[in-house]
Parts: sequence; structure tokens; C-alpha cells
Amino acid sequence: MDIRQLRYFIAIVEERTVSGAAKRLHLSQPPLSQQLKAMEEELGTPLIERNGKTLGVTLAGLRLYEYAQQMVELMEAAKTEVQEVGSGMNGKLAIGVNTLSVAELPELLRRFRLRYPKISYKIQQSESSHLCHLVRSRAVELAFIRLPLDLGDDLAVLHFDQEPFYLISSGDLPFDLDREVSLAELSELPLLLPSTQGLGVHYLILNAFAELQLEPNLLGECSDIALLMNLVSSGFGVSIVPETLLKQHPGYPIVSRKIADEAGMTSSVGLVALRNRRLSKAALHFIELLQSS
Repeated sequence: MDIRQLRYFIAIVEERTVSGAAKRLHLSQPPLSQQLKAMEEELGTPLIERNGKTLGVTLAGLRLYEYAQQMVELMEAAKTEVQEVGSGMNGKLAIGVNTLSVAELPELLRRFRLRYPKISYKIQQSESSHLCHLVRSRAVELAFIRLPLDLGDDLAVLHFDQEPFYLISSGDLPFDLDREVSLAELSELPLLLPSTQGLGVHYLILNAFAELQLEPNLLGECSDIALLMNLVSSGFGVSIVPETLLKQHPGYPIVSRKIADEAGMTSSVGLVALRNRRLSKAALHFIELLQSS
């Protein structure tokens, strides 16, 4: 039996006449009667019994009817879901997020969910180089990373605007807080880097000092942003962070001052995907929303 025959059988049971079923299915009666006979022969048992002008259902036929309804419903559900996945109305959006990346991401995802309420989500947070690995291994489809970073030829990247860096401290600073500050002015301050060695922000900050032939007073590094903010708030040290971080973590008792744009002290966020991978409709719709924002 196939799904077409099961549809025929459901119609016969519900209409209680072959003629009524044929009319409902837009078929002539003889082919429908032949299909019913073929089903009974295949199963080796009567499915329908004739009671005058109408048809009754045998116990075997009733059981087949119950299974047929379930199978047809499953087939329709599968068809609908596959179509919705193909159109981006259903499916999963798997994205990676760098700790210091996109302050507006919660709002973007809220708007995306309003447009595509049947989409489910996998959101994984990590540092940028590991996120690139997750994209390459197809654990996530898209990832927001902090640039600069050596991406190789297998990743495509969508660049966003450059953003400045800020000095953050508890407020006890030896210079005027009403203007931008230079790296030279803060080179003697006990500096906590908001990242770990080998990663993008860590490299960018130290490279900016090196470009100006300055030696920072490194107190240490802290990749846990909440702890970093608490340490800075307590007066333990100062830090240099991208503007995004200030938007993501408001409310701390700190002061912040923009660092003068020198030695490349700006950075950007990129959205990366595998260059040779066909993106899902859900991912494409998310990129469309991102670009229109």
C-alpha cells in the first residue's frame, strides 16, 4: 500500500459510499473500487462490508482507518515542515557570539522571532578563534567575531562599522576626564586586559602600544567580563574595552573615556560563515534583518 491508497480508503470510510468517495477525490468509481479490492487482497482480509446502499467498516478496516489517518497526518506535517524549513519559516538558527561582539543582538533576535516564530535557536558563546572553528566544523552556521583575526580563505565575512575603545576605571585618574585620553597618558596605569593572550582584542591593544613605542603597565588579563567590571569598579585596576562592552554591561560604578584614535585603536565585528556552505533560509533571513537594521 502507498499513501495514495490510504487517502482513498479514508475517503471511502468517511463517505460510506464508493460514489461519494469518488466524487470527493475527483475520480471515477471503477478505479476506486479496484484500489479497494487490491488493498483487501494485499492484506488478506475484508476491509469494507456492504449494508444496503451504504458501506460499513470491518474491525480490520477500522484499525487500518486509524493508522491511515495517523500516517496521512504525519505525511502532511512532514510536507509542511519541510516547506517551512526550505522557506526559512521553520528550522533552527545556529549562531556563535563573541563575548565582546554585538550589544544589539538581543533586540535583533527579538525582532527575528516576531517575524519567524517557529524558528528554534542554538546560541553559543566563545572567543573568536574558537567560534571560527565551530563554523568550520558546522556546529554553528554563523558567528559574530571580533576583528582583526586571521580567517583564512574558507570563511566569508560581513564587516560592520569600526568602533572606538574606551578606558574604564573607578574614577581615580591622574588626568582630565572631560576629553579623550591617549595611550601615553594611561601607559603607567595598572592595566587589566579584557581578553587572553593570542586573541583579537588582547593583540590589538598590545599592538597599539607597540606602534607608539609605549610599554603598558600590565596588571594582568581577565576574560570574564562581569569579573573584569567588578575589579575595575573596586579600583583594582583599569581596563581598555570596545564600546560594545559598555552597552552590554551598564550600571557599574565606573567612569569611561574614549581613547584617541591612534595606532589603530579601533575595532570591528564581523559575521562569518563557511564560504562553500549553502546557508539555510533561516540564516539568510537573519542576515537580511541584520543588514536592514
